[in-house]
Amino acid sequence: MYEAVINLKISAEEVPLLRESVGWEKRETDYPLLFERCNFWVGTRNEKGMLVGFGYIAGMKLQHGYMEDIIVHPNFRKLGIGVKLVRTLIDEADRRGIEIVTTTYSDKHARFYEKCGFTTCSGGLWRKDK
Repeated sequence: MYEAVINLKISAEEVPLLRESVGWEKRETDYPLLFERCNFWVGTRNEKGMLVGFGYIAGMKLQHGYMEDIIVHPNFRKLGIGVKLVRTLIDEADRRGIEIVTTTYSDKHARFYEKCGFTTCSGGLWRKDK
């Protein structure tokens, strides 16, 4: 199966190519700067080593983090990779003491994020049970 790896070694051009595969702007100038500024990221590769999934959490490394850019290559959707990416990021947030993770998404993705443990509101909210 596909392994989701925290801080997977990713070259500067891989995420822009993945973004482009889903129809998003490449934002080539964001990388590798994003890797230096975000709290941590997760990546998944296929059996040939191609990056097929990516996401990250950014913030001030305090109680709250913001999850962004959960991307799964179109040829690898419906395999559980997206859920694995999100849950791996949430587990890492918990391990690092981040108690609240928010994200924004379109209505069509609400069920996906609810499946991952988020409460639907004006955005998404995950809060560590105390």
